Amino acid sequence: MDYVGRVPAPPLDRFVDDVYCLTGVPRHRAMTVPPMPSAHLFVNLGGPVRLWDSDPSVPPAVLTDGWFMGVWTRRFRFEYPTPVRLVGVHFKPWGISPFTDVPASELRDRWVPVDDVWRRAVDRIRNQVGELGSGPAALRVLEDELRSRLADAPARGLDLVRHTGGQLAACHGAVPVGALTEAAGVSVNHLAAQFKSHVGVTPKRVARIYRFARLILSVDAPRPVDWPAFAHAVGYFDQAHLANEFKDFTGLTPTEYLALRQRFPAEQGFPPIPAE
Repeated sequence: MDYVGRVPAPPLDRFVDDVYCLTGVPRHRAMTVPPMPSAHLFVNLGGPVRLWDSDPSVPPAVLTDGWFMGVWTRRFRFEYPTPVRLVGVHFKPWGISPFTDVPASELRDRWVPVDDVWRRAVDRIRNQVGELGSGPAALRVLEDELRSRLADAPARGLDLVRHTGGQLAACHGAVPVGALTEAAGVSVNHLAAQFKSHVGVTPKRVARIYRFARLILSVDAPRPVDWPAFAHAVGYFDQAHLANEFKDFTGLTPTEYLALRQRFPAEQGFPPIPAE
């Protein structure tokens, strides 16, 4: 598949990592995606997308038009249509907050239709993007939509969350929450409440997700991995801590994940994980 993305101009770049187009035939029909430090907007121009939550109590979903996803704290399975044609937004963990009145907690670990968040918007966006194809003009449609919805003034606590969240991102989660609160001059409970309001999860959980993202994207599959040393380098207490995190977030052991990376050496960034 072809991925074309870019970082939007200020002030959107404070909340958005990139806007992008994804087109083509997928190499892998389905994959399981672990928690990553981002929230999402997808506008689908192709066939139905099927999603399964790793929580067996949650029914699977079939989505056709567009959907939001807040920060996920557990893995989910994503089945691509063939071919793929969609445009999307990778928000920073706190990034959806200034664009919608829906509480972040209601988007956490959920896929929510666009029209449930932005009333009667998805058909208009799809029509505009569909007329423009998949190039830079299509990305401008998303950027213009985001600019039109960006709140004039930040909601209470958002600047605090953006600042401390940026620190977590810069150090890949390897900073104690107590150090963040001390530097910001607020209590642990206050910071946690603001993160729950704007991200949907606590700063401790965000730190955990950033740390795991660094771990899973840093494995050098062609070379032997010294797991104890690697665990320490990316901020885990020991190899057992790393192994538990792998199993919890991916359903795989570190050895199984390494074998997967070796099986798909051509994949860049996040590799496919077999469907559960």
